[in-house]
Amino acid sequence: MLDLCHDSFYRFVKVEDPALLVSELTELCTQLHLLGSILIAEEGINGMLAGERSNLEAFWDVLHQDARFATLQPKRTQASHMPFKRLKIRQKPEIVPLGMPEVDAVSKTGVQVPPTEWLNLIQQEDVVLLDNRNDFEARIGTFEGAINPGVKKFRDFAKYVLDHQKEWEGKRIAMFCTGGIRCEKASAWMLDLGMEVYQLEGGIMNYFLNPPEETGWVGECFVFDERVTLDPALQEGDLTFKDVNEQFGDGVKETTF
Repeated sequence: MLDLCHDSFYRFVKVEDPALLVSELTELCTQLHLLGSILIAEEGINGMLAGERSNLEAFWDVLHQDARFATLQPKRTQASHMPFKRLKIRQKPEIVPLGMPEVDAVSKTGVQVPPTEWLNLIQQEDVVLLDNRNDFEARIGTFEGAINPGVKKFRDFAKYVLDHQKEWEGKRIAMFCTGGIRCEKASAWMLDLGMEVYQLEGGIMNYFLNPPEETGWVGECFVFDERVTLDPALQEGDLTFKDVNEQFGDGVKETTF
């Protein structure tokens, strides 16, 4: 019986030669029969890979020899079947497309809040709880009381923030997303606006790996692979891509953001 796992990971770090890293990782993943998607840019790496546990371990043995990624640890979940159809490793201007390649997420980010402290934070009266994901994701599942900005894609998020910046003066902003990367990129930009920003450490997936007894979560979490959604117990949901498209009409597919 196959022991299939899914690893998600990212790191904002300076990459001098993204094309070289694309070539090296394409060769490595092909040799190890891993499928998934990795984006590489001068600002870092963002990936989701799946395969047999032993092959994923071999991947990390190699990647950890690179000083830039020596301490990078994936968020790992089980998979009942291969959740990807292909391997795609590409160079991009950004590893998550806020539409502002000049934003420096390598050297700064918002305050990382551990899952054990998250519920206490978001229940405070001076906190604005902001879902930093696409509209259809928030409608599938979110934290109780969270604001859904209603964006169709991540690069629309900045306009929403600017439109509401004045009304949030004096408030703390607590953000969350699936794995943490969208919050980390957005918070670097929001810090430049003078905002006080907090983010759920490791995102929703890390929260589900370390959930409190009362999670505060309603629904399921869309995960951008063939499993489609996971519940707080990390069990695959019943939604298919067809279901999501019929309900939300966003042309959703196995992709990044």
